[in-house]
Amino acid sequence: MKNNGMAMGVKTRIIYGALAIMTIILSMGENTMAQTKSTTVVKNIVLVHGGFVDGSGWEGVYNVLKKDGYTVTIVQNPTISLADDVAVTKRAIAAQNGPVILVGHSYGGAVITEAGNDPKVAGLVYIAAFALDKGESVSSLIKDPPPGAPVPPILPPVDGFLLLDKAKFPASFAGDVSPEEAEFMADSQVPWGVNALGGTISEAAWKAKPSWYLLTTEDRMLPPDAQRLMSKRAGATVVEVKSSHAVYVSQPQAVAHFIEKAATGVLEAANDRETTTAAAR
Repeated sequence: MKNNGMAMGVKTRIIYGALAIMTIILSMGENTMAQTKSTTVVKNIVLVHGGFVDGSGWEGVYNVLKKDGYTVTIVQNPTISLADDVAVTKRAIAAQNGPVILVGHSYGGAVITEAGNDPKVAGLVYIAAFALDKGESVSSLIKDPPPGAPVPPILPPVDGFLLLDKAKFPASFAGDVSPEEAEFMADSQVPWGVNALGGTISEAAWKAKPSWYLLTTEDRMLPPDAQRLMSKRAGATVVEVKSSHAVYVSQPQAVAHFIEKAATGVLEAANDRETTTAAAR
């Protein structure tokens, strides 16, 4: 009986030991799957506004992204100088727990092109934005508009700051936004510093990071042809949408879903870029 008891004890220990090992293996598998799933989607989104406006215009995009489970931060750029705006954006990036999709509208594209060199930034999303190259500034790109291109109704600078003509703001900036909201945007303009327009890029982040570009075909602030040129040069994944310059206000769901495509495809795009670069060497 004693021997039988000992045998039963050994069997019991073996069974419990096997169960413990199986539990560990299963938990490791679950952890691996969870890690794999978490690394296929970048969940931190940082939104950067452009000139003449503030971050509140992102509210509609913010709401969609938050509902879909993303962590969203909206940068409030002072738009006094490019260097200051990049510094503010980099502080927002530093506060994120993990990799970041950096999104810029209009002049915000210049900001993310510089700030996007931060190691935490996994990908760049341009929304009707300036995708500048090294040594370029917004001023250098807009000083010689092509014949027939719409000219933004920018008023002469006052104390080093620019504003748009309020009466012409809706048609130029927000042609597909409701008249009431466009009027509010015109009346709540943020003065845009001349120094911000003149700030140059030290290194274009899109040369090392995958990028996406939402091109607005009805844009009367940043001509569609200029957007095509910049997005092609950056090697961006491009989607064209019939909209004004204020597409992030007029079509927030489309913009949010475009950002989400970048968030889900950024790691694959980065791997493809590395493979292409390696093959070219």
